[in-house]
Amino acid sequence: MVKGRLDNGMGQIEVKPDVIATYAGSVAVECFGVVGMAAISVKDGLVKILKRESLSKGISVVITPENKLQLSFHLIVAYGVNIQTVADNLIENVKYKVGAFSGMEIEKIKIYVEGVRPID
Repeated sequence: MVKGRLDNGMGQIEVKPDVIATYAGSVAVECFGVVGMAAISVKDGLVKILKRESLSKGISVVITPENKLQLSFHLIVAYGVNIQTVADNLIENVKYKVGAFSGMEIEKIKIYVEGVRPID
């Protein structure tokens, strides 16, 4: 597992992908139209919505050798919203907030819509 590296002049800081995934998950569920993150059971082929404390399981974080982030989100979106608008909003928020949080460049964001649910 490649860790993110940040140099601050006094030394080097290493950031685990799980830390970035947790923060990215909290950013994602704040976006308009996102009901939650999805976990996919490979064994059953079932999709279930994740609770707030396990949001990182719906996100895959890859840190490239060039120290750039590649993020994949598995989402459940709200019924009746435009998926393209939700995706554009999510990408914009994640690039800004996760980039500022991690200090790393975001190279790629993939979004997989795993289900649709009514807003509670």
